[in-house]
Amino acid sequence: MAELVWDVTTAVYNFLMDNLFVINILLSLIIIFFQRRSPQTVWTWLLLLYFIPILGFVLYLLIGQDFHKSRMFKTKEIEGELKYAIRRQEENIYRKKLRLANPELGRFRDLILYNLEAGQSVLTDNNDVRIYTDGKEKFRALIEEIEQAKCYIHIQYYIIQRDELWKKIEQVLVKKVRQGVEVRVLFDSMGCRSMRNKDWDRMERAGIHVAEFFPALFGRLQFRINYRNHRKIVVIDGRVGFVGGFNVGREYLGLDQKFGYWRDTHLCIEGAAVTSLAVRFVLDWNYAAKENLFLEDKLFEIPQYTRNGHDPVQIISSGPDSQTKNIHDNYLRLIHSAKNHVYIQTPYFIPDDSILDALKIASRSGIDVRVMVPCKPDHPFVYWATYSYLGELVEAGAKCYVYDNGFLHAKTLSVDGMVACLGTANMDIRSFELNFEVNAVIYSERTVQRLERAFENDMTKCTHVTRKVYDQRGVLIKTKEQFSRLLSPLL
Repeated sequence: MAELVWDVTTAVYNFLMDNLFVINILLSLIIIFFQRRSPQTVWTWLLLLYFIPILGFVLYLLIGQDFHKSRMFKTKEIEGELKYAIRRQEENIYRKKLRLANPELGRFRDLILYNLEAGQSVLTDNNDVRIYTDGKEKFRALIEEIEQAKCYIHIQYYIIQRDELWKKIEQVLVKKVRQGVEVRVLFDSMGCRSMRNKDWDRMERAGIHVAEFFPALFGRLQFRINYRNHRKIVVIDGRVGFVGGFNVGREYLGLDQKFGYWRDTHLCIEGAAVTSLAVRFVLDWNYAAKENLFLEDKLFEIPQYTRNGHDPVQIISSGPDSQTKNIHDNYLRLIHSAKNHVYIQTPYFIPDDSILDALKIASRSGIDVRVMVPCKPDHPFVYWATYSYLGELVEAGAKCYVYDNGFLHAKTLSVDGMVACLGTANMDIRSFELNFEVNAVIYSERTVQRLERAFENDMTKCTHVTRKVYDQRGVLIKTKEQFSRLLSPLL
């Protein structure tokens, strides 16, 4: 048996080596003529295939394939009341009848309209928004809300670690199932690879419904690195929704020595915007579980809200199934609309040309542009590519900061203390084009200024990357930057 395996392996290896040139030519033709990619991405792949043909071929199999995404991710839109609300809001915007608490927010009507047209994102103005920047506080609030569930609990995370935090959450979920609450857990196959099949089986035996997004093709061996579901959504009874940067794991509580304190941003929303989160979850669940939860009216009943909030919110999403890059376009429009300042926090800063140019133009136009990234890498190539882009912004006059108090994982962009866009999307090409993401756009001075105060407090725990500091980096760092920058379209 061992000899047979060896013979087959040798034959495959010899075939690849003998036909490597032909394989590279075929892949090049596929990349150039049969897949709609940006010229930058095309040239990156061609260079990899030419200079490192074997490794380049393996990388293409892992992260370069286009799985006919327009056909794979078909979504079902909600009819009736949702579409009526969209048309009604569009009409109000066109007739300038849309009323916002602060007249100054009127300059963002075009963004509200864009989200309605491009993403079917209804603006709701009765939301109470709570902000969590600490993992212990966020998960304490999450468990408290789960304990109060009466009808259903929907949970979706990119990463669920097999540790004490999830064990605690699972115990509460099992208790709620015994009380008659419907519980669904949607997880991404790549992000949750530390979990075992027996863990999911245990949950299903306890009555928890489980669905896997993009399962591995061969057991635990996951080849499909692209098109991952990076969303983090929890919806409880249609009343309360959570969305933001925290996944589930002990590192998000600051208990991993590698990262230290974990600084993130997460929202708990109570109000009509939760319905949009509920719809987003159901669309993803229907695809993964091959069900149609839109037939269950109880999942979309309007509950009574205990908090009387007044924050206008739109829930936006993007991914390989989207016709437009909604989150990317929101970032871009907000940067262009800034009159005073732009604050950005992101763990990975690999912008495309349009975002990078917008930030440099804003900075050179007198806008106070501030960008904050972590001081330590969890993905080295991404980190050094990030640092190279920071250098361009520093040269353009932007203020760039490296967070020194642990790991910064927050994904927020705020403008003029008035509007913020935050959620699961990083400021990078992968989040803009390859991952499934969800963000909240908040049109509220009160809430946005709380976010900006948190940003300014974080600045006291940062190193300011001035032009002098950036120019002092050594040859090794410059080499890492340049090499990582070449790979940035693939990161």
